[in-house]
Amino acid sequence: MRAPKDNTALPRVQRVVDNPRDRRGQQPAVRITNLVKRYGSFVAVDGVSFSIDEGEIFGIIGPNGAGKTTTVECISGLRDPDSGSISVYGLSPQRDRDRIRDLVGVQLQVSALPPRLKVGEALELFAAFYAKPLDPQEVLESLAIKHIERAAFKNLSGGQKQRVSIALALVGNPKIAILDELTTGLDPEARRDTWALIERMRNRGVTVILVTHFMDEAETLCDRVALINKGRVRALDTPEAIAAEAGTTRLRFVPSRPLADQALFAVDGVQVVERKDRFVTVTGTGDLAASLISALAASGVQVSELEATRGNLDDAFIRLTKDTPPAASEGVQP
Repeated sequence: MRAPKDNTALPRVQRVVDNPRDRRGQQPAVRITNLVKRYGSFVAVDGVSFSIDEGEIFGIIGPNGAGKTTTVECISGLRDPDSGSISVYGLSPQRDRDRIRDLVGVQLQVSALPPRLKVGEALELFAAFYAKPLDPQEVLESLAIKHIERAAFKNLSGGQKQRVSIALALVGNPKIAILDELTTGLDPEARRDTWALIERMRNRGVTVILVTHFMDEAETLCDRVALINKGRVRALDTPEAIAAEAGTTRLRFVPSRPLADQALFAVDGVQVVERKDRFVTVTGTGDLAASLISALAASGVQVSELEATRGNLDDAFIRLTKDTPPAASEGVQP
């Protein structure tokens, strides 16, 4: 389910964005081909390839240290790859740094401003770096942070700092916004508010690259997702399609009498057993419901209040990031 729409408008961006699915075959906003980045003997990014269509929210997910941040830093020109190619609207982040700077706004995973710098001053400063920036006052209004314009950065809450980070990424009027772990540390309400802001960014013409380790965030916001593990792309599709490929089913039920975990794991296909109050939840593969009901009935156990759900992106994430040799990214088409 999408986050509720927020009618507060972002400053007008002079671009009209339609459904990116209707523009396949046209030049993508970003194309990465066989990207490699090493730090000494450690290969952080190992042959990553994918493309991002204009107007979509593209998610990059994966475990800590998988190469997500390094990948987006190469896209923005903050780091130089060792090999491979990156195209941002036909430009090279390495050869065309000045032109890329006007196209890409970045909210880094860890960012900070001088503690005494006021919010309004920061936006005015960042706006001065760009040829055609948005009006800082309109950006403050659109992100509902006008009331903290005169507040020093050190006095802001976590949620306010995140909104300021978004404002700084947007004030240059970018065509692409890179948001790295945007909602880490935020409370649930602040996270939902931030999700609504991201959707408004896309609705106003900004292509969003969202790096996150929250699977519910990726499922809610992203049109497509690249799952990166050990520096390689393991999956590239819509969140729904990747979740479906996990091939898992979750069954929640109440047994007629107590059951030992060993009895449940003995049922064909059961992989995970969880308990909460009187409910038992099992997760597994195959025709799990039929196998479970049949096996328990043979033991004289009846099942009530049975609920079945398909696997989600969390399940796919766990399955695809287990400690197994990563699949070669050459099999993923950019």
